[in-house]
Amino acid sequence: MTPEQLLQHHDQARLWGQAPGVVGGPDTAAAYQQALVVRQLRQQRGEVAKGYKVGFTNRTLWQRYDVFGPMWGTVWDTGLSFAEPAPSGRAEVSIDLTHTCQPRLEPEIVFGMKATPAANASMQQLFEAIDWIAPGFEVVQSHCLDWKFTATDTMADSGLHARLLVGQRQLVQHLAADAQALHILLAQAQVTLFKNDQAMEQGTGTNVLDSPLNALHHFLKELRQCPGAVDLQAGDVITTGTWTDAWPLQVGENWRAEFSAPLGCLSARIR
Repeated sequence: MTPEQLLQHHDQARLWGQAPGVVGGPDTAAAYQQALVVRQLRQQRGEVAKGYKVGFTNRTLWQRYDVFGPMWGTVWDTGLSFAEPAPSGRAEVSIDLTHTCQPRLEPEIVFGMKATPAANASMQQLFEAIDWIAPGFEVVQSHCLDWKFTATDTMADSGLHARLLVGQRQLVQHLAADAQALHILLAQAQVTLFKNDQAMEQGTGTNVLDSPLNALHHFLKELRQCPGAVDLQAGDVITTGTWTDAWPLQVGENWRAEFSAPLGCLSARIR
């Protein structure tokens, strides 16, 4: 499938209609190059890249989806929104499922960058390039029927990314004094995911490559090894992978993620 066809399927929320592995092919590097051409096509029509999503960082899900390592894709201005504080004190968003294909919801931790990390950045140097941290919901999608795909399919499929909803942002310096402290804070944190006030699943930060900060560090190395990929920039947002399974979405549902203090909560209504 050409990058132009991939973008058409994305725009029209149409299934690919091909067996797993056919579109992505056998080669990881080639699949990412397909995705980068799709990225160029989206930029040419006026969309603005706002950062990245990192997926399959949750090792507990690798066997379930038959994918055994992280992958990544681009976050776009057309799918990025920031929650406003509600009278309840919880950050709330609404999620429009228009033009999404088999959408699912994931509770994640999102980072905002204030600088490009140093070359060969250590964890501490990466920490020093981070501006803020927030709870988030990523809406993921798959153009493969019943979410049956290969790893390269997910790479060619824009990292399965559809939407990113960012909750209340907190300056990283207010949460931790250094990288090790932030790593421990995020690794030990938990989240409970609710649908219509019913608890659906619990997850922990250790699921995400030992911590979301570690997942971000791993992603930075992978990004810089990909020919043609754009390095992290000041202002970029990066969501680092789900703490639970990805849950199917239906219009009219209300979802809530309650992270351990001080990470906060995020609520979303599906429309």
